[in-house]
Amino acid sequence: MIYFDNSATTRCSDGALKIMQEALQVNFGNPSSLHNMGYKGKDYLKTSREIIAGILKCQPKEIYFTSGGTEGNNLAIKGGVEARKRLGNHIITTKIEHASVLNPVKALEKQGFDVTYLGTDEYGVIDLEELKATIRPDTIFVSIMMVNNEIGSLQPIEEAAKIIKAANPEIIFHVDAIQAFGKMNIIPKKMGMDILTVSGHKIHGPKGSGFIYIKDKVRVVPQILGGGHENGMRSGTENVPAIAALGVAAKEAYDNLEASRKHMYEMKFRLIEGLTAIDGVTVNGHHDENSAPQIVSVSIKGNRTRAQVMLNALQDTYGIYVSAGSACSSNKPAISETLKSIGLEKDLLERTIRFSFCPENTMEEIEEAIKAMTELVPMMVL
Repeated sequence: MIYFDNSATTRCSDGALKIMQEALQVNFGNPSSLHNMGYKGKDYLKTSREIIAGILKCQPKEIYFTSGGTEGNNLAIKGGVEARKRLGNHIITTKIEHASVLNPVKALEKQGFDVTYLGTDEYGVIDLEELKATIRPDTIFVSIMMVNNEIGSLQPIEEAAKIIKAANPEIIFHVDAIQAFGKMNIIPKKMGMDILTVSGHKIHGPKGSGFIYIKDKVRVVPQILGGGHENGMRSGTENVPAIAALGVAAKEAYDNLEASRKHMYEMKFRLIEGLTAIDGVTVNGHHDENSAPQIVSVSIKGNRTRAQVMLNALQDTYGIYVSAGSACSSNKPAISETLKSIGLEKDLLERTIRFSFCPENTMEEIEEAIKAMTELVPMMVL
């Protein structure tokens, strides 16, 4: 088996799994309990919070644990907008955001908020001049993803932050960093972010884990109410095993960041080289380090090259697992807003697959994928 769907989820690392088992079976106390077992549970939370804060160069109190990216994005958007709604009615985001951003924004739009959706160029990158022209006196919230989950485009986050804060320092700037964390250095304060969201299962942590960074003094209205856990920001008994594993996975990712980035870029460039040599195959987005290291989006011309058909053929014949797009929509196929935004021709919208790597993948696996596509595509392009 060759697994190239790591932007959907990654294998839980051995270190993450080990500490999960420990927190589930040995030190399993509720961190809110006032006894030694409870304190041990609380220690896991403290350690993970400090690890993540160290990576982001922020204060531990600015890190709040969630169940993953969807919850984090909902908390950021709904909670951030609710905190600012008396000061304005305008929200800015992009057309290529993940559904966990677009759907909360659309829900707010139905409630009466005015939303501007920024377009992109053919590489999936926003126009900073469009962003600047879009900001209004009543703009209260901007959400822009750092790395697109379908084609790997990188957004100019620091430059966008400067434009936003120059227009109005009180506008909340949220960044979905779910495909970026663990793949690049991120320092929210330096980069001008007010809120940042991350999911654990993209970095070899467990599903159901994640965190949200909220800059000190930035007000966000909690969306889950109860016993006041996570300093009142996210009530509910903390998922201690998952949080402990998230901390381990984050540390592992950043302890090996530069070597992992280099390896993934080498795999990406070789895959692009091999695939673009096949008639009828095009690669979407930038082909260089202006894109994320772990994602390659491929469109294939031909009457029999629908994404699901290609996915099944790669899996059944070659044991290669890829994606037909984002895996976060409960297997409900839909035309990609990202692919439409980059101007992909209509015939290719349903003929696009995604290869996504992790540091555990090898160059040998890349060569196998190129060989498989070289054999398969001519048979499908009829």
